[in-house]
Amino acid sequence: MKVLKAGAAAATVVALALTATACGGDSDKGSDDGKKVVVGIKFDQPGIGLKTPDGKFTGFDVDVANYVAKKLGYDEVEFKQAPSAQREAMIQNGDVNFIVASYSINDKRKAKVDFAGPYLLAHQDLLVRADDNSIKKAEDLNNKKLCSVTGSTSAQNVKEKLAPKADLQQLGGYSECITSLENGSVDALTTDDSILAGYAAQPQFKGKFKLVGLKLSDEHYGIGLKKGDKELQTKINAALQDMVKDGSWDKFVKANFGPANYKNEPAPQVTEGS
Repeated sequence: MKVLKAGAAAATVVALALTATACGGDSDKGSDDGKKVVVGIKFDQPGIGLKTPDGKFTGFDVDVANYVAKKLGYDEVEFKQAPSAQREAMIQNGDVNFIVASYSINDKRKAKVDFAGPYLLAHQDLLVRADDNSIKKAEDLNNKKLCSVTGSTSAQNVKEKLAPKADLQQLGGYSECITSLENGSVDALTTDDSILAGYAAQPQFKGKFKLVGLKLSDEHYGIGLKKGDKELQTKINAALQDMVKDGSWDKFVKANFGPANYKNEPAPQVTEGS
C-alpha cells in the first residue's frame, strides 16, 4: 500500500494547540523542537485509527498520538497510513517520527525498532452476533465458520491450537468479515479485542454484535520509534504516564470503546526502556 508523502494532502494534517512556541529542528531524529511531527497510524480500524470520508481521524490510537505529540511540544501532527507490514520500514527509513498503530511489542519487532510504553493491553478475542449464545469458548468454533483477514496470526492461533475443525474464512479486511458476520455467512470474527470493540462500537452496528470475552493472547500495544533513540523513548514514556495520571487514558478508552461494553484491562505499567 502506498504511503502518503509529507504534505500530500491537507486532510492528513491535524493541528494541536500549544501553550508554548516551538522552534525548527530535525524531525527525522524524533526531536521535540520542531513544529510538526509525522506519526504513523492505521486508517482502517474503527475505534483504533480511522480516516473518515471527510478526511478526519478518529480512534484510541489517534487520541494517544495527539496527546503525546502535544506533550512533546509539537503544534502540528501529520498522520501517515502505517500498514502492518510496513511499520518497521517506515520507522527505519525516517518516514515517520513514531508509530501508534495497534503495534504489539514483541522480540522480533524489537530487533528492528524500539518501543515506548506499553499503553494498552489487548487480548485476542471473538466477536459474534448478539443473539448467538452457542459460542462461549474457542473450542465451540469447531465446525463453525471463523473469519479473519488473510495471513492473520489470530486466525491461525485458533485453527492450529484451539479449534482445528473450524472452517476458516480469510478475507481481505476486517470490514468484509463484519459484513459476513452480520449477514450470517460466518459465525465469528477473531482479532484483538480492542479492534473488535472498535468495530462493534460503530453506530451502524449498535446492538448487533458482542465480544465473547476470551483472553486467547496478550497484546501489549507500544509506540514504535527508531532504534537507539533513547531520548525520544524517555519523553514518550513520560507522556504516556501523564496520560494515565491526569485521566486522559480513561477518557480515551470510554470514548472509543465504551459503546461495545469493552471490558478493558487497566492501563499497563510502562516498561520499555527501563
